[in-house]
Amino acid sequence: MGFTALSRLAETAGLPEADAESELIDLAVAGLVTRVPGEFGGWGLTEAGRAADAERISAELDAAGARAAVTQAFDGFLVLNPELLDLCTAWQLRPVDGVATMNDHTDAAYDARVLDRFVEFDQRADVVCTALSRAMPRFGRYRSRLTDALTRARSGELDYLTDGMASYHAVWFQLHEDLLVTLGIPRG
Repeated sequence: MGFTALSRLAETAGLPEADAESELIDLAVAGLVTRVPGEFGGWGLTEAGRAADAERISAELDAAGARAAVTQAFDGFLVLNPELLDLCTAWQLRPVDGVATMNDHTDAAYDARVLDRFVEFDQRADVVCTALSRAMPRFGRYRSRLTDALTRARSGELDYLTDGMASYHAVWFQLHEDLLVTLGIPRG
């Protein structure tokens, strides 16, 4: 998540803000996280924190005996990933007279078709999310966050598809990053 506000971290971790802040302070004392003040600041991992996180996650994966299952689910994720990127592009741009134009969301029929495609995509993504949750329960938070984003978009909060840190796209990206770290795959 990069540098992120306390409220966002607490929400993502499913913790009350006071508990999340207490954990972050302990991690800061250990040199694993740092806090940058200001509008674009927040809490973020240090290099030592990234290394410790990678070690912890690798040990968790091995202790759960879940490497094969997570690798298989990641393969399924990789099949779906280009489709999600195409859906995000379709949501942000729409063809007007054969030219890709910023989607101003005034064409309700176009938006409804793209939103329907997100719903269909989400049904296929559920297979990957379910496999990941079975292998390692901590992955279950992504399923609930994706569901929340899609539900909110379907109820008219259109930013929940591609804009903002709680959007479907952002949660999918965070899942991708988590899978890479979990499997020890460098971002290429």
